Amino acid sequence: MTDTRDKSLSRRSFLRKGALGGSAAAATALAAPAVLAQAPLVMKMQTSWPASDIWMDFAAEYVTRVEEMSGGRLKIDLLPSGAVVGAFQVLDAVNDGVLDAAHSVPVYWYGKNKAASLFGTGPVFGGSATTMLSWFYAGGGAEFYRELQQDILGMNVVGYMGFPMFAQPFGWFKGEVNTIADIQGFKYRTVGLAADLMQAMGMSVAQLPGGEIVPAMERGVIDAFEFNNPSSDSRFGAQDVAKNYYLSSYHQASESFEFLFNKDFLEDLDPDLQAILKYGVEAASTSNTARAMDNYSADLRKLETESGVNVRRTSKEILDGQIKAWDQLIPTLEADPFMKKVLDSQRAWVERVSYYEMMNAPDYALAFEHYFPGKLKL
Repeated sequence: MTDTRDKSLSRRSFLRKGALGGSAAAATALAAPAVLAQAPLVMKMQTSWPASDIWMDFAAEYVTRVEEMSGGRLKIDLLPSGAVVGAFQVLDAVNDGVLDAAHSVPVYWYGKNKAASLFGTGPVFGGSATTMLSWFYAGGGAEFYRELQQDILGMNVVGYMGFPMFAQPFGWFKGEVNTIADIQGFKYRTVGLAADLMQAMGMSVAQLPGGEIVPAMERGVIDAFEFNNPSSDSRFGAQDVAKNYYLSSYHQASESFEFLFNKDFLEDLDPDLQAILKYGVEAASTSNTARAMDNYSADLRKLETESGVNVRRTSKEILDGQIKAWDQLIPTLEADPFMKKVLDSQRAWVERVSYYEMMNAPDYALAFEHYFPGKLKL
């Protein structure tokens, strides 16, 4: 990878000194055709999602905002999973300069360090995804994330988080599962620390990217799975291989997207373009949330009414079992000093912030049941 990265850095150094600044470059630009002087900087960004996934649409919302805010000075070549590297390899590709940027989730590089899972799919102490994204930006999470990537792993990357995902469903099963006994021995797809959690509950686990789930189900490699949401799940055909869809789970209840940038690439940009890439994440986070609410709810209804899917809520017994399984895992995680300080920070944040959130929140289910009686499956 060294030769590729050297070439990438040479290109970026040229762009910065030539196209983006420098007195000699400015003089050259005056003599060059206007179209060359105004050529945008093209940034190669790959996602961890198949081309058909709604999350490619989410990534495209980021692209639109960056390009418009930069006045066309930045263009993003947005690529799906597999275009350059596999879904789980985008961090390495950004580090090496093979990609300038990536749109993914930290859990996909869990194999490098289990602490990656704490930035989206770790123990749930009672905080929602919004609570935990707030921890990232206001509670110290961003510095822990930087420390893990740059200091502990030595990665040449900068990352930001955006879009507080709704809690992920327990997933897709061929039959009903109501008790912990019902899931014993299942071959189940999930990722990150959720794999450790489900193994502690008696399942065997395969960690697969989204595009491989349905083929694995068809071949019998797995017999149950989760991915993320009704839109992504239905687009890759989950409803064709299972008909029981269980919502509500503690295995991945507070994840957000990860926007990764090669550090040299980012620092070579003018300060205003760096700011656009950074704060474009916040803009896309809002637009992604609105799109998710619209699409996830509409697609859940289609799964029920058009595909014959039985939409259920995960039983209290299984949810209680997940919490107890987290209780077993947490001491093993805290044996690592870095993970312990991250978990301590998260607990302190949730205890204070979620106390306020829950004490202040009215019972929305009570009001919903009043106006739409009998719809909730509680």
